[in-house]
Amino acid sequence: MFSNLFSVFIARRLSTSSKLPNISKINSRYKKSAILQAQNALTEYLHGTSCLPYVYAEHISKNSPLSLASLIAKVDFSAFAFSKNFKKFLRYHPINEFDFFFESIGIDYNDISGLLPSNKFFFSEDRTLLDAAGALSEFGFPWNELGKLYMENSSIFRSSAGELKSKLSEFKKYGFCNVHLVGICLAFPYTLSGGCEVCAESEALLNFLKLVFLDFELALSVEGNMNSWHEVCRKIRVFYDLSGDKERLVELVGRNKNIFLEHDEEVLIQKVEYFCRFGVNNEEVVALLLQSPELLSLNLDKPVINIMKLLEYSGLETENLKDVNQKYDHVLGTNKIANLPQVMRALDLHEWFFNKIKDGNHQLLMKYIASYPDEDRAEEYRSGLEMIHVSRTPNHTMSKLNLLHNWGFGENASIFDLLAHLHGTSIELKERFDCLLSLGIGYSKLCKMVRMTPKILNQNVQTLEQKVNFLCQGVGCSLEYLHTYPGYLLFGLENRIKPRYRFHTWLAEKGLCTKDYSIASLVATSEKAFLARVYKMHPAAPKHWFEQFRV
Repeated sequence: MFSNLFSVFIARRLSTSSKLPNISKINSRYKKSAILQAQNALTEYLHGTSCLPYVYAEHISKNSPLSLASLIAKVDFSAFAFSKNFKKFLRYHPINEFDFFFESIGIDYNDISGLLPSNKFFFSEDRTLLDAAGALSEFGFPWNELGKLYMENSSIFRSSAGELKSKLSEFKKYGFCNVHLVGICLAFPYTLSGGCEVCAESEALLNFLKLVFLDFELALSVEGNMNSWHEVCRKIRVFYDLSGDKERLVELVGRNKNIFLEHDEEVLIQKVEYFCRFGVNNEEVVALLLQSPELLSLNLDKPVINIMKLLEYSGLETENLKDVNQKYDHVLGTNKIANLPQVMRALDLHEWFFNKIKDGNHQLLMKYIASYPDEDRAEEYRSGLEMIHVSRTPNHTMSKLNLLHNWGFGENASIFDLLAHLHGTSIELKERFDCLLSLGIGYSKLCKMVRMTPKILNQNVQTLEQKVNFLCQGVGCSLEYLHTYPGYLLFGLENRIKPRYRFHTWLAEKGLCTKDYSIASLVATSEKAFLARVYKMHPAAPKHWFEQFRV
C-alpha cells in the first residue's frame, strides 16, 4: 500500500488542472520508492547545499509533489541507481528553489509561475520569504497552509521573522493561545500585515473576537484545535466583512452561536449572497440571517414557484397585483426560488418583499413552499423546452434561457420569442446586461427594455458604453430616455446617431430649424424621410449641407 505521502501526491495531482509531469517510464512497482528517494535527495540538497534548516528542507521536499515529479521525469531511472542519479542531476542542474517553496506552502501549481521572484533562483539571494515562513511555522502555522496567507496578503512575507514574532506575541495579550491565533490569522490574514505594530483594524477584530469567544463563551463549544478555530472564524468572517456596526454584530453573533457550530460555511455564504441579491443594505441581510437562523435551511435548489401566487400569498394589495399583471407580463409564470431576488427586482418589489420577511414574517417562503411544493409549469412553456431539446444547439440555447430566468424573466410562452432575438453566448449576454446596469440603468427598467427591444443586447460592451455616454453627455438626455425608447441603442453611433444629431444642431445654430426634434425622431427616421423633412423645411437647401453632414 502506498504511503500517506504518496496519497498526498495523488490528491494534489487530481486537484490541479495542470498535467502531471510524465513519470510513466518508471514501472509502477518502483514509483513509490523513486518518489521517496527523490524527496530524501531533495531534502539533503536543500539542507546541505543551500544551507536551509533541516526542518524547512523537509517541509519543502515533502509538500511539493508536482515540482518534484518534474525533476523525476528528467532523470534516467534505474531501480538500483536512481538515488545516485537523482543526486547527480541536482548537483549539475540547480533548481529554482522558490518554485518548490511556493508549492510546498499550498499554492496551486498553476499559479506559481506568476509569483516567482524575477532573476532569483536560490534562497541565498533572498531569504525573506523563507524566514517569514519559518517564523510562522515555529509559532504553529501548518507549513502547507501558509499559502492561504500569501495569496490573500503577500505583504506578510515581506515582514521580518522578528516583526512577525513580535506581532503574534502582542496578539496573545488578547487572551488567545497559539492554536487559537493560528485559526484566527488563517481566516483573517490581514491581521499579520504591516510590520510589528498592531493596526487599528486588527485591534478592532481581536477585540470583537475576544468578546464573541471569551465573553459570550463561544470558545467553550469549539474544539481546541487549529482546524476547528479556523473553520469557525471563517464562518464569522462571512458576516464580519459585511457589517459596519460591529457592536451590534457582537450581540447578534454572541446570542446566536449555534449558527457557527451547526451550519457549513458554504451554506452561510450561499444564503448571504442570496439575500444580498435583493439589493438591500448588507446590514439588513446580516441581521435577518443571524436573527432568523431557520432561513439557513431554505432549500434553493429545487422548488419552483408561481410568481402571482407568491405575491398574493405575501399580501400584495389587489391594485398592485393588477399593476403587476398589466406591466410585468415578462416576469409572470413560474420560476425557480433561487431566482426570486432577481424576480422581485424585475418587478421593482424587492424592498417590499425583503421587508415582509424581515419584519416578523421569517418563515413566509418556507410556508409557501410547504403549501405549494411543486408548481406546474405552463403547457406552452413545457412545449418550448421540448423544442429546444431537439434543436441543433440545445446546450447553447438552454444556457441563454437559464440566463433569462436568472435575470427574473418568467417561465412562460413569450420568453421563447425573446430568446429568438438574442445573439451571442450566455457569457456575452450577461456582460452586456451587466454593462447597462453599471451605467446606471435601473434593474426593473432594464428588464423592460430587454423585453421591448431584446436586440439591444446583440452588441459588444464597448459599443453600448459609447452610445449611452453620447446620449447622456453629447445629447444631454438622462437615462430615463432609454426607458421609453431603448431602440436608440440599435442604431450606429458613428454613421447615424452622431451625424444626424450634429446636422440637427448645426441647423438650429444657424436658425434654420425652429423645431426641436427628439433624438428618436432624428435617428429612427429612414434616410429618405430624413432628407425629405429637411428639404420640406428648406426647399433651397444647397447640396453641400448634406455633403458636410452625412446622414
